[in-house]
Amino acid sequence: MSGGRSGEDAEAVLQEVEAANTALYDAVESGDYDALAELWLDGDVSVVHPGWPVLRGRGEVLRSYALIMANTDYIQFFLTDVEVSVVGDAALVTCTENILSGGPAEADGSAGELVGGLVVATNVFRRDTDGVWRVWSHHGSPVITGEDDAEGGPEEEVRGDGPEHSGGPAD
Repeated sequence: MSGGRSGEDAEAVLQEVEAANTALYDAVESGDYDALAELWLDGDVSVVHPGWPVLRGRGEVLRSYALIMANTDYIQFFLTDVEVSVVGDAALVTCTENILSGGPAEADGSAGELVGGLVVATNVFRRDTDGVWRVWSHHGSPVITGEDDAEGGPEEEVRGDGPEHSGGPAD
């Protein structure tokens, strides 16, 4: 941490930001729209959910979360690789979202089908005028896993020596 307010305990500030980040995921897991709305700044905010375009403005951002929560029967986030950086009244959190989600329960009461996925996320926080860390922006990008990983697929493509290298404009 650098550039914090005079006299602040750097470790305490990092813990406040990490707690705000955890609260964001807890609100989505529990489907608590009011708690989620309380975590976001008023005004100019943005979100990029995996596979979605950029959504700007508090109304659009909160609407997107309402849609996700309304259409998700079960979701749980296991955050790993959490890194927090604070400069003044802004904070950056990067992490890997290890996501477990599923459909509705079966007729016999057993759990529905569960699906796992990985998303790398960047969450930007700003300390509001009330001193509370609130979300300014969230960006999530899916991590592609599968057979390509075992064969070095994406790594080879980046180096240009893999079977997918065509020399075309997409390279």
